[in-house]
Amino acid sequence: MSDTESIATLAEALVRELIAADQVVSTAESCTGGWIAKSLTDIAGSSQCFGYGIVSYSNSAKVSLLGVDPRTLQEHGAVSEAVVLEMVSGVLQLSGASFAVAVSGVAGPDGGTADKPVGTVWFAWATTTDMSPDIEAEKHFLQGNRETIRAQAVILALQGLRERLRESG
Repeated sequence: MSDTESIATLAEALVRELIAADQVVSTAESCTGGWIAKSLTDIAGSSQCFGYGIVSYSNSAKVSLLGVDPRTLQEHGAVSEAVVLEMVSGVLQLSGASFAVAVSGVAGPDGGTADKPVGTVWFAWATTTDMSPDIEAEKHFLQGNRETIRAQAVILALQGLRERLRESG
């Protein structure tokens, strides 16, 4: 199965499960450029479970659209746990969704450093709870070219949403 088939299969399953659970998801994307949102909205009926997606590729977009603190970007860089945590919090608050995912990474072929080589991708998932959002972040080191790294990131984002939806239900 190709990455594209995996993405479509995962997105379709997630959309079905979100609709069945009467839940809504939103996305905050950087290196995936809206691919997570696209994969979900490619599925007929997804308007019942997809709130909206924000592509915040630039640092200024992360600040103005998602409320990421400029100091966080300056201190940690866009590809960091601190930034994806603020991104996912921002989209969750803005959208009022039940679930959210944020992703920021170095897809390449350039832009990597010794600390953050090409393939470094940070994810954050948020689930709305009665008291406050439950937020988790993970760092992955993905392999391949730009397209492969981005596709792997979409798959991991969708899998993470699906796991959290199942845990909540």
